[in-house]
Amino acid sequence: MDFEILKSAEVVKEVSQKLAENDFISFHVGSKKEALDKIKELIPAGASVMNGSSTSLDQIGFVEYLKSGDHPWINLHERVFAEPDQVKKNKIRKEITIADYHVGSVQAVTEEGEMLIASGSGSNLPSIVFNAQNVIFVVSTNKIVKNLEEAMKRLNEYVWTQEDVRMKSVGYPGSLISKILIYKKEPKMMGRTCTVIFVDEKLGF
Repeated sequence: MDFEILKSAEVVKEVSQKLAENDFISFHVGSKKEALDKIKELIPAGASVMNGSSTSLDQIGFVEYLKSGDHPWINLHERVFAEPDQVKKNKIRKEITIADYHVGSVQAVTEEGEMLIASGSGSNLPSIVFNAQNVIFVVSTNKIVKNLEEAMKRLNEYVWTQEDVRMKSVGYPGSLISKILIYKKEPKMMGRTCTVIFVDEKLGF
């Protein structure tokens, strides 16, 4: 199974309709630049922003943009890494899960409008599941799969192997899948938003 193939506009449209039925918002853009521009458009001035670890965010330039300070947001990620004490750092990580906007990616999106998100530490999951008021995912269209079975296959056979190599290349023992979230719906009664930005370029794993 080839998990690198970008999907057609027709497929993206059908998946977007399913996402809408599950109360997710979605946009479809053609390039990395357009993806970053859309994030800039979605997040208002003065909002607090936290991002999960994501190769996709690196590749569209979001991480560099957030670090630059050349934006009107409050960078919560910077607050974490400014703290040298590990105990205090872990406490801050818990506190900043209540960001106005959490930006990240997913490992797969099914044709039924479900999203699969895997994590080693789980530090990004509280924001996604409940704490952040708004969640934005940047997702290459090659991450669209038929169902949850294919999503798990993509995670274990495609994503994990590449992430393991990447982690080892930067000095870590390797990648670990310890917690997996299946995000099926965002209940309207919670007043939160979850937005998916589909991109017609291969991003991340």
